[in-house]
Amino acid sequence: MELRGRVALVTGAGRRLGRAIALALASRGMTVALHHHQSREGAEDARGQVVAGGGRAECFEADLRDAAAARALPGRVAARFGQLDVLVNSAATMVRLPVEETTAAAWDEIIALNLRAPFFCAQGAIPALRASKGRIINIADVGGLEAWAGYAAHCISKAGVVMLTKTLARALAPDVTVNAVAPGAVLLPEDWSAGAADHLRQTTPLQRLGAPEDAVGAVLFLLEGGDFLTGQTIVVDGGRLVR
Repeated sequence: MELRGRVALVTGAGRRLGRAIALALASRGMTVALHHHQSREGAEDARGQVVAGGGRAECFEADLRDAAAARALPGRVAARFGQLDVLVNSAATMVRLPVEETTAAAWDEIIALNLRAPFFCAQGAIPALRASKGRIINIADVGGLEAWAGYAAHCISKAGVVMLTKTLARALAPDVTVNAVAPGAVLLPEDWSAGAADHLRQTTPLQRLGAPEDAVGAVLFLLEGGDFLTGQTIVVDGGRLVR
């Protein structure tokens, strides 16, 4: 796919990996819809960067835990720009919550944002993406492919994203490709200590932590070069999954 001149919606674009993806797509000449909920300031700052560089971006607020809002968001973007070519489902939460401490309310909160929202965003994007022969990229997590006892609901939600990717790929073929990127340690949780980061580095086969650019590179590959890929999850974790 030639990205220049096309329109992308990136959810969770106000911070961390979503922001990095949005800025990378803008640098490829895409018009970017920057979704945010609680990170309005970060999204507006990203928009300022894009505009200052001669690009086009606008911010769209929505609480994606509300299924109706998630379903409506892609249509808002398509109505504003006249098209939608790419949906990147990046908005998510990662909460340390062992099995014994997981309440029904906490479970619902995590599943609503990490798994239900990508489904309904994709559902709302189908008409525009079919028309443009577009692409969906879901941001999964290596935690969806291995079990982390301290992040039970998170792992379960991200495992769901992997299956969501396969199911959407089959449902939307041949018009729309659907793939996922499962990052490992490319952006550590903000409350992790230096000691925890060093342990993670030492136990990663490539002996280093990743960077947002590592995951962004996989996203760009799937958009620009993955013409014969659908239903796949690319793991970007320095080899941790096979250690």
